[in-house]
Amino acid sequence: MMQRITHIETHPDLTIDFTFNDGKKKHIDFKPFIGTDKLSAALKDYAYFQQVRLYENGRGIYWPNEFDFCPDYLHDFA
Repeated sequence: MMQRITHIETHPDLTIDFTFNDGKKKHIDFKPFIGTDKLSAALKDYAYFQQVRLYENGRGIYWPNEFDFCPDYLHDFA
């Protein structure tokens, strides 16, 4: 079954709280995903980081520059 994200909440420390359709909740630190490449480097700015959105039907998250993550990866991320 493909997971779906039902709720997200960003935090100034570049973390996001997730709620999934199966009720699971996760708190994920995105700093390890932020590098020097153009796409991920934009996330260092919290004002930009807050622009994260859910794809239709919770099929992942994305930022305006199309940097994205699928819900299955986030659901199972350690």
